[in-house]
Amino acid sequence: MLACQRHLFDIPRDVAYLNAAAWSPLPLSVQEAGRMGVGRKTRPWEVDPALPGRVVERARGAAAALIGAEAQDVAVISSVSYGVAVAGKIFAPPAGSRVLVFEDDHSSPVLEWLARAPAQGFAVETVKRPADGDWTAAMEEAIARPGAPISIASISNLHWADGALLDMDRIAAALRAKGAALLVDATHGAGMMDLDVKRIDPDFLIFPTYKWVLGPYGRAFLYIARRHQDGVPLEQTGFGRKGVLNDRSPYLSDLSYAPTARRFDMGERDHFVGLEMAAEGLELMASWGHAAIGERCAMLTARLEEGLAASGAVLPRRALRAPHILSVSFPKGMPAGFIEALAAEKAFAAPRLGRLRISPHVYNDEEDMDRFVAAYERCLRGAAVAA
Repeated sequence: MLACQRHLFDIPRDVAYLNAAAWSPLPLSVQEAGRMGVGRKTRPWEVDPALPGRVVERARGAAAALIGAEAQDVAVISSVSYGVAVAGKIFAPPAGSRVLVFEDDHSSPVLEWLARAPAQGFAVETVKRPADGDWTAAMEEAIARPGAPISIASISNLHWADGALLDMDRIAAALRAKGAALLVDATHGAGMMDLDVKRIDPDFLIFPTYKWVLGPYGRAFLYIARRHQDGVPLEQTGFGRKGVLNDRSPYLSDLSYAPTARRFDMGERDHFVGLEMAAEGLELMASWGHAAIGERCAMLTARLEEGLAASGAVLPRRALRAPHILSVSFPKGMPAGFIEALAAEKAFAAPRLGRLRISPHVYNDEEDMDRFVAAYERCLRGAAVAA
């Protein structure tokens, strides 16, 4: 099993930070990459003009490696919502078709289709939360249901609020059988789980760097299957064309689009400060491997389950959740001030849709789990007394 990597981070021993699903702390090496990048920008006359391009390609390659993609099939973008907007411009659901989303999914893979539906004449169908917690079966049932054809499913690979798992292999196969496309918001999966795009074959897969892959805000990556790479980009950029070169005349010599997913790179992509930080975090994740990371996180969440169950916590079935996220339900609702009370105990998790979402990472160890359980019990007793 992967050993605890706390020594690579600046996390005090008395802090139990179990909130990677909100945002991760930066590893020391990622912090240093940021400082180095800012230093370069401070003295731009010393920067090799070819540096930004090298950093872009380093980050692109590192992102591609986490999902089994070729670097040329990955665009450098700013956010998941940007990536879905690109997909919405490339892929137009036919009038009269259905776009599948699921209930209470994150806004990013949902809002673009809701905004486009009235003008383009398709319907956005929401798959309701299944009573048994099996989202994969619920999605398969929706895909198989007779009615208007499905054009695309735009879904996260797991539920952002509680870690409920969706089997992308099964869902992708069901969609292919119907001739439908698949967009995956892999925010909570890339680097943590097996999301090999060669096997799953999604049309689009998107993830940011500021959560699980240990990078900064404002950097994200978009995998685009080659069958969609002849589309028109969201932004019109010089590097998205074959012949816009600032060191030659004529400047606009060839306005045909550049080949591969690089044409979909966002404007001002050459942000070598943030991209160098992103690349460092992505490469750290790759060096450990998703299997070893998942095994460690599964051990930690299992330890949490034991301790929290003893306190009467309502927990999901292990088989239906991701190994790195554990959600606690409160039958009578989360007590007022509960998250703040935990934080006062230096135990950190997130309130999501009335549940407590707990999300450890490689910097956590068994002591963190035990500290968190103890803080949870104290805060629960305090809430009961206050009531």
